[in-house]
Amino acid sequence: MTIWRRSAISILSVVSVLALWQLAGTLRWVDPLLLPAPSEVLQTAVFLAANGYQQVPLWQHIFVSVARALAAFFVAVLVGIPLGLLMGLNASLDAALDPFIQFLRPLPKIALIPLTVVWFGIGETSKFFLIFIACFLSVVVGASAAVLNVQRDRIRAAKLLGADRWQIFRFVIIPHTLPELFTSVRLSIGIGWTALIAAELVAATAGLGWMVLNAGNYLRTDIVILGILLLGIIGYALDLMLVLAQKHFVPWAGKDA
Repeated sequence: MTIWRRSAISILSVVSVLALWQLAGTLRWVDPLLLPAPSEVLQTAVFLAANGYQQVPLWQHIFVSVARALAAFFVAVLVGIPLGLLMGLNASLDAALDPFIQFLRPLPKIALIPLTVVWFGIGETSKFFLIFIACFLSVVVGASAAVLNVQRDRIRAAKLLGADRWQIFRFVIIPHTLPELFTSVRLSIGIGWTALIAAELVAATAGLGWMVLNAGNYLRTDIVILGILLLGIIGYALDLMLVLAQKHFVPWAGKDA
């Protein structure tokens, strides 16, 4: 399937769903309180863009959430990738750390909120920690698995050619693991973006997650849906940027002979 045909099908699919959604709202097939029509959500977006929500501009809600998520995400990648690579290269380190990582990884991050508040208070540090730990665990597991998937024949061949450990790491392990590392990072930012909602439960006064949760308390379904759409669009944009980065920096991904 060509990229143009795929794009056309995707656009047609989205337009069809929006049209059906608008029709359901116009004909009152669904109570507007439960599912406002796209036109109503658009009107709400225009109003919030001009007036803000709870005395906070809409752009500031967006900026706060993106800043929180990206700050924690970048730190998680900077710490998690080296640690994951070391775990993949060192069986003893992997055996020592893996039980803790596998225990914490599936743990719902919302369960950590009480401890996070006790440890870090209700400021930005607690929000940073919740997003960081969600991203970090995913990155570590992905990086470790990427090293373990390196073909051993290539390592043996490099040794036979006289390569030392650093050369094997630089010219064999890193190129082979980069595609999987990018995949892990993409998954990580998706998980971290999801954890944003839990993070903004901790005494937040701004942010898209907080806006959605606060609006739900007042049955403002239009604002809830708008927030969900913004979260989805921003998450999709972040993932797309990582896909483009992968194509630029790892052009050999998927072409391994």
